[in-house]
Amino acid sequence: MQITRTNPFTGKTNTREIDVTYDQLDRWQGGELIQVAMPHLSADDREFIKTGIDNWDEMFDVSPESLADAYGLV
Repeated sequence: MQITRTNPFTGKTNTREIDVTYDQLDRWQGGELIQVAMPHLSADDREFIKTGIDNWDEMFDVSPESLADAYGLV
């Protein structure tokens, strides 16, 4: 099923094809823990469904270069 969410940090709207059913979404929205309702999904797919966050690395660049630049070590 195609799931569309908007990343709350970037405002970017993304769509992913995720192997989930309407029943599983209903169970989660009804209060069941997402990892119980959809145990076969990766943590990244569950996070995308819950929050719209699709790429933590893109949002929080912790590469040595970016850290050096942030702390004036370049």
